[in-house]
Amino acid sequence: MKIGNYELHSIQTGLFRLDGGAMFGVVPKPLWSKTNPADDNNRIDMCMRSLLLVGNGKKIIIDNGAGYKLSDKLNAIYSMDHSKFTLEDALKKHNLKPEDITDVILTHLHFDHAGGSTKIAENGEIELAFPNAVHHLQKKHWEWGQNPSERDKASFMPENYDLLQKKGVLKLYEGDSKFDEIISLHTVSGHTPFMQLVKIKDDDNTLLFTADLFPMTSHIPLPYIMGYDLFPLTTLDEKKKFLPQIVKENWILFFEHDAFTETCRVQQTERGFAVTDKMELNKR
Repeated sequence: MKIGNYELHSIQTGLFRLDGGAMFGVVPKPLWSKTNPADDNNRIDMCMRSLLLVGNGKKIIIDNGAGYKLSDKLNAIYSMDHSKFTLEDALKKHNLKPEDITDVILTHLHFDHAGGSTKIAENGEIELAFPNAVHHLQKKHWEWGQNPSERDKASFMPENYDLLQKKGVLKLYEGDSKFDEIISLHTVSGHTPFMQLVKIKDDDNTLLFTADLFPMTSHIPLPYIMGYDLFPLTTLDEKKKFLPQIVKENWILFFEHDAFTETCRVQQTERGFAVTDKMELNKR
């Protein structure tokens, strides 16, 4: 798919699982399990899907998965699986290496979104995974990541991002901003303070990288809000803000965590907002 001068490509970085109850909050299991069946440990299948944009002299990655630094214990808890997909293999399909990436846009610093920003070198030291890239993040989210609450501290792992500042490759933004004439950044704070959604827009198409506002297609209906969200009523307000515009302007939504659906559009019915037009990005 092309928007403006950018070619867009879906990049699978790995698979994992999270507790279904936590992913759907107050929604009862008999409802969410219809679309997201759970394993014996109540975990549902999820993925870590990034977006590659190539154009305007840039090669941009939006988010980069969990990387490979998690302990054996955490890998087991999250059923982390890189046997089928890795970011490096996905880039190879486009004749790219991590060194070719010019920009990394991070929606937020949770380990499953920013863990791939750094890696363990052969000498055992932490080093940049994208050594030639500027990394883009909201300033107030960076500040939150330096001192997260006890409720969400486990999702922030400084080894994933502290090096970005030390190496001088971190660019911080203050609120809604333009990356360029095609790409814009939009802040939301229900899931975690000052997460940024990424909108890619030209005269013909608009694609929204939804991060954890809509982790999966199952989260399109208003009541479907993660238990992980720090401020669920704020998430509800943010969904109410974005969804009417998404429907009216026929935006494409790109899902980071839906193991089965890359993109969809949304329609409004008598029963609320609903998914329509599911499709893989490269078939649009």
